Amino acid sequence: MRFSSDTAVQATARPAGPLSGIPTGKAGEKVRRSAGLEPRPSTGTGDERRADAPGRRVARGRDPAAPSNAGGAAPVGHPPAGPAASNGPPGTSTKPPPAPGEYEEIARAHHGSLAREERLKVEELLKSGQLPCIVATSSLELGIDMGAVDLVIQVESPKSVARGMQRVGRAGHELGAVSKGRIFPKFRSDLLECAVVAKRMRTGQIEETVIPQNPLDVLAQQIVAMVADEEWDVDEVERVVKSAEPYRELSREQLENVLDMLDGRYPSERFAELRPRIVWDRSAGTIRGRKGARQLAVTNAGTIPDRGLFGVHLPDGRRVGELDEEMVYEARAGQVFLLGASSWRIEEITRDRVIVTPAPGVPGAIPFWRGEGIGRPVELGRAIGEFSREAVATEPEELASAYDLDRLAAENLVTYLREQQSATRVVPSDQTIVVERFRDEIGDWRLCVLSPFGGRVHAAWGLALAAKIRSEHELEADAIWSDDGIVIHLPDSDQAPASDLVLLEPDEVEDLIVGELAGSALFGARFREAAGRSLLIPRAYPGKRTPLWQQRLKSQSLLEVARDFPRFPVTLETYREVLRDVLDLPALGELLRDLKSRRLSLVEVETKTASPFASSLLFDYVATYMYEGDTPNAERRAAALALDRDLLRELLGQEELRELIDPVALADVEDSLQHRVEQAKAVDRDQLQVILRRLGDLSDDEVSQRVAEGYSAQSMLDKLESERRAVRVRVAGEERWIAAEDGGLYRDALGVPVPSGLPDAFLDAVEEPMETLLRRYARTHVPFPTAQARQRFGIDPTPALKRLEAAGELVRGELLPGGSEREWCDPDVLRRLRRASLAVLRKEVEAADTSELARFLVSWQNVDAYRSAGAGPDRLREILVPLQGVALTPEVWERDVLPRRLGAYSQTWLDQLSTGGEIVWIGAGPVGRTGRVAFYFREDVRIAGPPPANAKLEPPEGEVHDAIRELLAQRPAFWLDLVVDLAAGETTWEKEELHSALWDLAWAGEVTNDAVAPLRAPRLKASESAAARRGRRFSARRNATGQAVAGRWSLTEALFRDAPPSGPRMRAQAELMLERYGIVTRETVLAEGVPGGFSALYGELSNLEMLGTARRGYFVEGLGGAQFALAGAVERLRSLPRVDDEHVVLAATDPAQPYGATLAWPRLPSREEDDDGRGGRRPSRVAGAYVVLRNGEPVLYLERGGKGLLRLVRFTDESFATALGTVVDAVAARQVPRLGIERVDGDAAIGHECEQALVEAGFERQPRRLVAAP
Repeated sequence: MRFSSDTAVQATARPAGPLSGIPTGKAGEKVRRSAGLEPRPSTGTGDERRADAPGRRVARGRDPAAPSNAGGAAPVGHPPAGPAASNGPPGTSTKPPPAPGEYEEIARAHHGSLAREERLKVEELLKSGQLPCIVATSSLELGIDMGAVDLVIQVESPKSVARGMQRVGRAGHELGAVSKGRIFPKFRSDLLECAVVAKRMRTGQIEETVIPQNPLDVLAQQIVAMVADEEWDVDEVERVVKSAEPYRELSREQLENVLDMLDGRYPSERFAELRPRIVWDRSAGTIRGRKGARQLAVTNAGTIPDRGLFGVHLPDGRRVGELDEEMVYEARAGQVFLLGASSWRIEEITRDRVIVTPAPGVPGAIPFWRGEGIGRPVELGRAIGEFSREAVATEPEELASAYDLDRLAAENLVTYLREQQSATRVVPSDQTIVVERFRDEIGDWRLCVLSPFGGRVHAAWGLALAAKIRSEHELEADAIWSDDGIVIHLPDSDQAPASDLVLLEPDEVEDLIVGELAGSALFGARFREAAGRSLLIPRAYPGKRTPLWQQRLKSQSLLEVARDFPRFPVTLETYREVLRDVLDLPALGELLRDLKSRRLSLVEVETKTASPFASSLLFDYVATYMYEGDTPNAERRAAALALDRDLLRELLGQEELRELIDPVALADVEDSLQHRVEQAKAVDRDQLQVILRRLGDLSDDEVSQRVAEGYSAQSMLDKLESERRAVRVRVAGEERWIAAEDGGLYRDALGVPVPSGLPDAFLDAVEEPMETLLRRYARTHVPFPTAQARQRFGIDPTPALKRLEAAGELVRGELLPGGSEREWCDPDVLRRLRRASLAVLRKEVEAADTSELARFLVSWQNVDAYRSAGAGPDRLREILVPLQGVALTPEVWERDVLPRRLGAYSQTWLDQLSTGGEIVWIGAGPVGRTGRVAFYFREDVRIAGPPPANAKLEPPEGEVHDAIRELLAQRPAFWLDLVVDLAAGETTWEKEELHSALWDLAWAGEVTNDAVAPLRAPRLKASESAAARRGRRFSARRNATGQAVAGRWSLTEALFRDAPPSGPRMRAQAELMLERYGIVTRETVLAEGVPGGFSALYGELSNLEMLGTARRGYFVEGLGGAQFALAGAVERLRSLPRVDDEHVVLAATDPAQPYGATLAWPRLPSREEDDDGRGGRRPSRVAGAYVVLRNGEPVLYLERGGKGLLRLVRFTDESFATALGTVVDAVAARQVPRLGIERVDGDAAIGHECEQALVEAGFERQPRRLVAAP
């Protein structure tokens, strides 16, 4: 095939830039890539009418008309080179020139996510000559109603010759005109493919078109459409279907399999949730559509899979375009994005729409749309391999002439190939495959199979390799493929992987791939798409769409069941599609045979870092792991299902589980499972038959309860009986109705005689019939005792129930509220009950204001709740429990935190707990001349410590530090022991130097002391330089260190020996934070400095919710939806008494003071920010500072040292006087140390407008300050 065209490949005009850190064979050289595409295409827009891009995001990014920081269209006075495009001859234009100072619009985007009206508008502008250029995806690849396109610019390789011809063929539609195209590669490996594609386009060497054989998903869809309006004879359906070329070889068995699936019958009760789409009357040999079949077929027609798109609409409902579902989930209200040539601000995100308003001129994010790689055909791969082999020895001038390359493109291409040859000795080609190995950044081996044969071959090869490595070497190898080869990641080993690892037996490769497919993300994605096309998982209903994530979840559940039934049509179709349409097994088999016979060479090389060809593969490797949304459930079981199972077992061992299930939720779930809710009741016989199949045997009264009001249950039953779709049987001495399909099941399970005349297919022997019956019963009931099942079926079900429990299909425990024995339950039903119960609890909670949270924390942590009577070590133990892990300076602990919670305080109480071995302290970072410290009970420290913030601390370095570590690693030591032992070594240090190093290690959390007294002593001040005294023996200086070094020192690592794994420790962290704060939010966790942030604790908090320990809800306004609280905390928050003038003074770092941590500080009203952005003084959580809260709101801030005062709100004279009076009272009560206010809001206090109010409140005026003293 040939067509008249002018096609060339051009490199960008910009200099190429290095890909950092990827060397080639020559020292100092780097692989180079294209740095940008803008200059060269824009010089051609004068005679160009279209540019193709590989995707919508690229198309959007290439649109010069769109607002961007990089500028837009060319300004007047600097027009693009070349004549303007028009519908007339080149060089003419129907568009008037722009006014001076304006910008000329030279291009607009065109892609499938634009609204149809917007696309039509862009097309009309092109046709009328008002728009010189369209930047499009494949949205303009087809169709004949095109304007006069002069030039097609293809950005990146079109990936196939046929696609390239189709796109370039959009140009030159006039009689006798030549289709003109230019291909601009994005990177050097792309340049290689572009050159070959352009050459083959000229010679018309398009790829072979393959017709899919027996696609069962399309067959299912077409059968539903056929019978939607009329009844068909099955034989006639078969004749019509087999008259189509793809179904010429379709067997009757395959057809009946599809009919069984559409009729809702399949040999497993686990398929019961599949909604039937047709009615198959086997006796009459006819099929007809069920209610809703027509609507389903119309709204879900077609074979294009759902990519999860949200409609973008204006507030009045007009459609703007579409956004990818995953992009929407990452977006937030107020965000600005670009679509078409405009900026849009998100106002609201609903369940299936994004409501936007125009945001003209505002820079916005470029949206993304997820798509699939097209995959290089093997014919093109062979051509690229042949080209690479020849081009590496060809001069650039000769290459440019033969392959329609410009000079820059030819030079870049030859350089690229020769750099690869230098790195690996040979270039991968149609005659040579290169196996390159090197170590990655973490020391693991990477094996790169460099081959030109395309993604369809490499995908099959990679799957087979992963299976072989797993079975023969017991390694989990990640195999990632692209059009240019395969990357295999192998765990660290001393021995380099051999190249023959990639050699497979051609006859075994299909079996390896089939065995590997079921656990791959590729299979999961294709199964979901096939299920959607088969109408088992509808993609859309009138007026709404099913979110892609819901489709994924439902398809994963369906796949879990379908795995056990290889004859299930959707499973068969998925294998057919993957093995024939997605992968190229014949080509892989030929390749492996050529390797075995040595017609194809295998070259093995080991490099220090990736070669140029391997570098492009590594980018694909990283990108692959960004999204794994379609990985089947079985592969997630360790992280998901196993966790759920463990949690359920933990739940079932707890007596309070009965109290966790809400009775209202229990009744609602039972009614829903049993089709007793109004929307689930039957309105015709088809729906009633589905209910019988889903629930099993029902009496006349039970059937009536499941038929909607105004409809006759008896009439429906009579019709079903006459059609032999439902029959009467006696179960447990009672006459009941069952679906005809269940005849064999009830006969085998209960010995029930079934009426004659049923089709033989319904009377086949059923494996494990009693288990099947009980499995369905459990799936459609809330927890039930054994006696209930025995009464229902008239037979002892205990043996079968125990077998189901052993298989993990049922759980048993004390589940029902008010129950007296253990019940049985389906795990999914139990989860549903927990979710429903939690939903009931959440509705009871009304969000509180942030100021209420501040008041709540003071109450929750018992600040000022106790009188001095009763204070002592016992009360200290009690209040220290929830404060474990809180990092504060020793002074704040003993002056501000402990006394306020005890009612009175003596240092001897803390000394008693520490010297008695009950508590330990661990440093949590230095602060000036002191540091922060956290307390733990010794029996809790292994699971609750160390302080979270310590993960970010750097260990102190120095010889003296190492010497102390080595000594304490041998045994704990008193200060004098340290002095004597270290004095005996080769290197000696002064006491002050040793003392300083010891406290460096203490504040870093590496050493601790069995006494608290050292924390209270100031650090020694050196009276002279330690360096000047170096070399003296310790005995020459006998400076007393006093309390600063009293007690016995030891390494803290001894406290964490045999510490549990991270899971229990994170659980303890979550429990501690709930005990401490009552209510935990994302901001609370971040303020504590927990490694990994909120996401690290979220799973454990959710588990505590499942256990009933915590609730999740929206308790406090403005702190996000993910809030967890203890039940008692919620009640206390809601029951706080309303007060009008409650003041409390707290240390700024007190855990009961939430501002600067969970809550943000208020904006200061007393001064605006300076123009330079520095602003005035700001409150912060520092030791020695205090905050005055009024009804939970911060109103005054006392700076560290008591020299500054900040007003945080606008006061009336009366309210200011009251707040100041609270401060004076706190000083008098010794809750706040002596104050000497020198500044108010950053200005001098003496002469300030607030001076008189301070004096009247009780401050004493002194020459430079206002003083409040006890």
